[in-house]
This record gives sequence, C-alpha cells and structure tokens, in this order.
Amino acid sequence: MSYVRLVNVTKRFGDVTAVNSLNFEIGKGECFSMLGPSGCGKTTTLRMVAGFEDLSDGEVWVGDRLLSSPKKNHYLPPEKRNFGMVFQAFAVWPHLSVYENVAFPLRIRKLPDSEIDQRTKEALKATNLLSAANESPDFLSGGGKQRVALARALAINPDVMLLDEPLSSLDPHLREEMRFEIKELQQKYGFSIIYVTHDQSEAMALSDRILVMKLGVVQQIDTPLNIYNHPANQFVFSFIGLSNFLKAIPQDGHVILPDQSEAVPMTLKPPDSLRDAALLSLASRPSEIDFTHMEDPAGLHGIVSRKAFLGEIIDYQIKVGDQVLRVQKGRRDPGPEPGAVCAIHFLRPFWYKEK
Repeated sequence: MSYVRLVNVTKRFGDVTAVNSLNFEIGKGECFSMLGPSGCGKTTTLRMVAGFEDLSDGEVWVGDRLLSSPKKNHYLPPEKRNFGMVFQAFAVWPHLSVYENVAFPLRIRKLPDSEIDQRTKEALKATNLLSAANESPDFLSGGGKQRVALARALAINPDVMLLDEPLSSLDPHLREEMRFEIKELQQKYGFSIIYVTHDQSEAMALSDRILVMKLGVVQQIDTPLNIYNHPANQFVFSFIGLSNFLKAIPQDGHVILPDQSEAVPMTLKPPDSLRDAALLSLASRPSEIDFTHMEDPAGLHGIVSRKAFLGEIIDYQIKVGDQVLRVQKGRRDPGPEPGAVCAIHFLRPFWYKEK
C-alpha cells in the first residue's frame, strides 16, 4: 500500500526544468533511494517532499494528507510534516551537548520535559550515543557526529526519514558501517526512508527499490537486483556497476568493429530490432567476461595492455582494435600477462543503439 505519493511533480527554475513530471509511490516502512549524477534533480525532489522547495506543478501526499499542491493553493510547512531529515553536512551544534543537540527539536515543539528526556535517551540509545550524552559533538568522530544527526531525526518519531547524501563526507569504512546502521534503525522503527545519493553501492545496499534519474526525468524504478540485471536503457547500465561499451557496426546479420574488417564471433549477434542501426554498443560488465582459449569460436581476440592487483580481484585492460575493455577476475584465477594475446568470452552481453 502506497504511503508517500508524488503525482506529476515538476520544478522549474526559470526556463530550466529541474524535475519533470515525477511520479512514484513509496510503501510504509520502505527504503526508497533516488540515484543519479550531480544535477539530475534528486536533491531538488527531496527538498520539495520536505517542504523546503515549492512545486511548480503536481502534488505530494503522505497517507491521506496532502502536503503540497500549487493548483489547490495548498502548502504544509516543513515543521508540520513530521519528517526527520539528515543532511550531507552533520549540522550539529558544537556549543550544545550531544543530549541537547538531540533534544533541541523536541524543545521547539514545546513537549513536556519528561517526554523530551524519554525520547532523547531512546534516540541516543538506538544510535549508541548514550554514553556520550554530556559531551560536545566536537569530541566525536565523523561517524559519531552523523549518529547525532540521526538521533535528532529519530527523536521526533518521524513518519518519513529524508536523507540527503548523509554519508558522503565519511571515509569508506565508516560509510559502510553507517549504511547498515541506518538500515537496522529503519527495520526497528518501521519508518519510510527517501534516500538521495550518487553512490550506487549505498543505494544497492540500503534500498528496497531505486529510482534512477537523469536530467530530472525518471529512467527506471525497480529493485536493486532488477536494475542491475535488467537495466532499462544504456544510461542505467552505465550508471549502475562498472561497465564496458564496445562500438560495433551491424553488417549482414553480424557485427564488425569500426577499426577492423573481420567480423566479431557469430555468437555475438545483436537482436533483430537493432540490425538496421548505423552504430551499436556492445555493453558488458567487467566481472561478466571470461578468458577463453584462442581457438574458441565464440572468443573475441585482444591484447592485455594492463594488469592491476586490487586485493581480491585482478583488473585487466584489454585492447581490442583501437578500443579498450576492462575484465575483472578473482585473484586466484589464472590470467594472461601484459603484452599477451588473449581471447575473451562475454557471459551476458547487452546491445544498445548509439545515437
């Protein structure tokens, strides 16, 4: 059952349409991420949901409450929406203790002192900050300061938690630790999350569903697994996970590479719907390419131009004609050395028409 609904939400800044007719629904207790490059409209969308930005058109609903609608001349201010919000910047006050940072929004609401104390301590306990309640946030690590921001948002018992790139200023180890803490808090308290990020690994780890945006337009809304395995278009394929794109020209039912006269293996055939295209891209994941023997009729030949050890994986750069592909294999898998001629086999190729 839908809980948060955006209906034809549009935002214009002068002649620029930052968000164009955005429609999606989020269920109660669902973690929903908006993923896309900088400037695609995801933060603007979050600000419209929060009430910090006016809509140019459309409506925002939570349950049976209408929050924003320009046509109906209706606007509910942010402080009445009961949303918790965590920003990229920690936004904690160093002159207040950790306890007072978390209690502050409750004091603004003029709640009874006993309720303020109860809610503040519960939020601090949930974020493992109770022992630091009387300290200044300045004495906490980056992860600790972000926990203060999370505790402050939790203390108001939010209907929806809005998170705008909350982990981007943390180091990789802390980011990984905090993303799972956020997920555990959501599962414990049952609130819905709208999570804005450009980090695909965060979105994949946290989300029940992901919305991928480009230039204010939805490209795909689906589960992380379906977006990875069944990308709606070339942009989604390129944005989710590592990707290779090999230019190819259709010719007599197969394809040739632009810089080579011979055809690529007959097993690498584009779908019939793309055979009339002037230029195609053969898309592949570096982890979904195998090395094979040189006599393999399905193998595409190339030269190893680089081999880099990256811990658990080895990253190969393969030159195919004038184009370059990446191949990633486990560190225990035998592979060719730099300068060697090799043959590669695409396990799961995708085909896209080049515009």
